Amino acid sequence: MRQILRWGLRGLTAACATMLALWLATRGTYPVPALVTQDESLPAVTLAGHRLHLRIVEGPPDAATVIVLHGGPGGDFHSLEALAALSDMHRVVFYDQRGAGLSERVAARALTLDGHLDELGAVIEHVAPGRPVILLGHSWGAMLATAYLGRHPSRISRAVLIEPGYLDARGRDRWREASRRFLSGPGYAATAVLTGFRAAHVTGPDADAREDFLIGRMVHAFANHPGQPYHCGAGYGAPMRRFGALSSAAWDDASDKEVDRIAQGAARYQGPVLLIAGACNSWLGATLQAQHRERFRDADMAVIPNAGHDVVWDNPTGTLSALRAFLGRPGAEPGL
Repeated sequence: MRQILRWGLRGLTAACATMLALWLATRGTYPVPALVTQDESLPAVTLAGHRLHLRIVEGPPDAATVIVLHGGPGGDFHSLEALAALSDMHRVVFYDQRGAGLSERVAARALTLDGHLDELGAVIEHVAPGRPVILLGHSWGAMLATAYLGRHPSRISRAVLIEPGYLDARGRDRWREASRRFLSGPGYAATAVLTGFRAAHVTGPDADAREDFLIGRMVHAFANHPGQPYHCGAGYGAPMRRFGALSSAAWDDASDKEVDRIAQGAARYQGPVLLIAGACNSWLGATLQAQHRERFRDADMAVIPNAGHDVVWDNPTGTLSALRAFLGRPGAEPGL
């Protein structure tokens, strides 16, 4: 019995020593950017009851408006800012969705599909009242755009969907199953431990900063996994200002019924749609996007070379070329 107690005490001592060593080794400053609710210098607007980080890049007079929808849920528009080059012919609007990026943090009950759709509708009405707009969504943003197309087709003149991950509950199941490959292994486990200790040293600027830092770093580790087709083999480098941890968690808890609503009305939309895939992405790339294309009445697809999941960041020149060709193409008037 004494021997067991001695071994137990030694194990506890070693564990405490290891934790102390990790705590000391990870000491440092881990800055987290302030939100629009704290930093009044950030461009922002209050819509649908929440303060949003919103940036408008003006184009020629009377130019059509392009609204950019970032990924996540929980990401931001930082890696998509090369799309500002479209302002030579269009007015380009970027915004961080509620609970994400530098926008106001909100309760989980506001982070539903309907909440995001109401917010998108408010953004559209704010930047282009009474006029149709172009939606350009990446990943989760492409899923959100798809859901909006089915509900308000007359408000959208055309849409660009860059690698939506899934459009229904069965697709989410497949996504979750495939994603497990990139949420394991000694490298991922070591990153999780070190990130947890680093997050413990985050002190602000708000109550959500520590969790946003932790989950944001782990999302990057997931995307940066050596076997992950999100990148072209040289690692994942798309930048992000700040991740919204609760936004991501709230959508992860969405019911199958809610997820199935994403593409329920997609066939009602008669305007032109362009699906874009990264050539390096064997998971969410051309094969999956060709399947998504079948949900729309007038859809085409472009595959961007030398690009993974973050197509705009990986190959902005190729992406902008495909976008200009699509946006300059004649299309049907929006409507039912």
